[in-house]
Amino acid sequence: MDTTGSAGVFARDVAAIDRTVAIGVAAGRVISVSFPAEVPDDAADDHELLDRIETYFGGESDALDDVAVALTMPTDQRAVLDALGTIPYGESTSVSRLTRLAGLDDNDPDDLALVTTALNENPVPLLLPDHRVDGGPYATPAGVRDALRRAEEI
Repeated sequence: MDTTGSAGVFARDVAAIDRTVAIGVAAGRVISVSFPAEVPDDAADDHELLDRIETYFGGESDALDDVAVALTMPTDQRAVLDALGTIPYGESTSVSRLTRLAGLDDNDPDDLALVTTALNENPVPLLLPDHRVDGGPYATPAGVRDALRRAEEI
C-alpha cells in the first residue's frame, strides 16, 4: 500500500471490536498501531489503511502485508518482529517456533526472553501480527486479539 506523503495520527472507532484503532504514520510508513478507548483529539479519521482495517474486522480477508512499516528498536528485537511478519494470514505459531524463525535458540532462556520482550513491545500489532502467536505475550489487547483471531479463523 502506497502511503507516500502521508504523515500524522489517524484514528477511527471500529464497531466490530468496540474500540478505536489509531495509526501513526511518518514519511509514508506506519510507525505505530494502537487500540485506545477513544479517538485522540488530534487524530484525523480519513486514511486508506483505516478503511482496510475496518473491513478486515468486518470479515474481509486482508493480510495487510503490503503496508510500509518503519521500526525503531534494537536490531535483535527487529529480527523477531521481521520473523513475526512471515507468519501467514490465518495461521498461527508457537513462541518456540517464532524464536527459531528469528534465528534464535528456543532452548536458550535469554533468546526466549528477547522474543517475549519484542512481542510485548511490538509497535505495530496487527501489521506485525502478534495475535498469530499462540500463548505468547502480546502488544495487542485481549479483546482485540480475540477479534483478530476470529477474523482470520485461527
